[in-house]
Amino acid sequence: QVQLVESGGGLVQVGGSLKLDCAASGRTFRSTMPMGWFRQAPGKEREFVAAVTLSGGNTYYADSVKGRFTISRDNAKNTVYLQMNSLKPEDTAVYYCAAPRGLIATAAMTSRYAYDYWGQGTQVTVSS
Repeated sequence: QVQLVESGGGLVQVGGSLKLDCAASGRTFRSTMPMGWFRQAPGKEREFVAAVTLSGGNTYYADSVKGRFTISRDNAKNTVYLQMNSLKPEDTAVYYCAAPRGLIATAAMTSRYAYDYWGQGTQVTVSS
């Protein structure tokens, strides 16, 4: 089993910044797993935000956050980060960290169905 715990959410004004952390643990967790961030706003589907592969050399972003959000990882700490800048009201959602059981195809990294383990989520609210 893999456990994922997110932290760092909160209330921020438009244009502000937040940094989310996702701490991973569990005997089956491997620091070489790709990791992803997804979000879900009320009444909407859970959507892809960002993903990072292996050593962090490759990153992927949803068009809506490209240039504003940065995903990174520290394998020594089994932690993945999501730095969010220039926040907008439409970024308001519950943010989830996710990990697959193993390696997944690059084309699948933006799909929530490729991930098997999920954190409990952390609320991000951007006020205008």
